[in-house]
Amino acid sequence: MAEEQTAVQKMLGDFAPELVRLTDDVLFGEVWAGEGLSQRDRSLITVSVLIALYRADQLAFHLPKALENGVTKDELVEAITHIAFYAGWPNAMSAISQLKSIVESETDTR
Repeated sequence: MAEEQTAVQKMLGDFAPELVRLTDDVLFGEVWAGEGLSQRDRSLITVSVLIALYRADQLAFHLPKALENGVTKDELVEAITHIAFYAGWPNAMSAISQLKSIVESETDTR
């Protein structure tokens, strides 16, 4: 039975196989699996950096992943509010809008 493809394999597998391998094996296979931080903490850090750098496209993956990894909606709201003062209001407003949509979408599917 064939192994199910990761999201990045589905998106870029034939186009950029080495980038896909590095993403799956190194980033998510080694870095995210490191024992020094919990998945929850890694998610909170990643979301914070993505907001600060205004990487809204990547937030679409990492906000739901943060919720899945145990960061609560309220913690994300608090983090985004805090980040607004350091990384800019537009960055925070974009992130909070995405989070709101994700949370509402998850509520609708229950």
